[in-house]
Amino acid sequence: MTATRPSNEPSIRQYLEHPRGGPTVLRIVLGTQLRRLRESRGITREAAGDSIRGSHAKISRLELGRVGYKERDVADLLSLYGVTDETERADFLKLARQANTPGWWHRYADVLPGWFETLVGLEEAASVIRTYEVQFVPGLLQTEEYARAVIRLGHPRASGVEVERRVALRMERQHLLNGANPPRLWAVVDEAALRRPLGGAEVMSRQLERLIEAAAMPNVTLQVAPFSVGGLATAGGPVTILRFLEPDLPDIVYLEQLTSSLYLDKQDDVDNYLAVMDRLSAEAEPPVRTPGFLRDFLKQLS
Repeated sequence: MTATRPSNEPSIRQYLEHPRGGPTVLRIVLGTQLRRLRESRGITREAAGDSIRGSHAKISRLELGRVGYKERDVADLLSLYGVTDETERADFLKLARQANTPGWWHRYADVLPGWFETLVGLEEAASVIRTYEVQFVPGLLQTEEYARAVIRLGHPRASGVEVERRVALRMERQHLLNGANPPRLWAVVDEAALRRPLGGAEVMSRQLERLIEAAAMPNVTLQVAPFSVGGLATAGGPVTILRFLEPDLPDIVYLEQLTSSLYLDKQDDVDNYLAVMDRLSAEAEPPVRTPGFLRDFLKQLS
């Protein structure tokens, strides 16, 4: 008996015909589909793990899209879940192969930790990226010189070659804002980040000019959270929320630390951070005032 899927659920074929976002997103899509099949059959993670000679923890990682897929494992899981239709099985296996295809960022594997690689892949598929930055200008809007100063600060023991590799990665990430069907970037930046002359006055001046240019882009909304506004500490630190067009992908909250990060996708967690982000956006200066604020900061540096 073949497991059936509710008619309103997206099919694997849809993602094969209209791929978007690279392997990170495809792994999440495939994992979500396999989890739905497992749950619809009432099969535990432990039983699924046994079927692929693994553990329930491995099934959890696969269903979250945290690791790549072996075609043999996918085939065994499909058999366990009662998927016998050859066309459907072929679609799952094809998606598994595509999900294992390296993204462009794999060229930077030497300086790209796994916890950050996930963010880069998610950015590629996001339709909206909302971010609040306390200490630095958002990475997607940094100039090369400013990025170099930030990276040196965070990696004081890195060699010159490693620093330049990290800078190149950050610059390549920014291409998505100018590509076909770019995401909407909505950034709230604390005044402290704009007043801190990271890299020196000249570097900061060029960075502020870059932000003025970015504020004029049709897919970028930039707000300044001035010192005069209280209550902004509710966020507790930098926050990024990614939203996707794909129905299989929930909103994801990204919280970065010095050497690790957290990805939250449980609805309660996401709702709490969305409320915080909405409050930050409401209390910050409206976007129309952003260019004026930035020009004032520029004058003070000259």
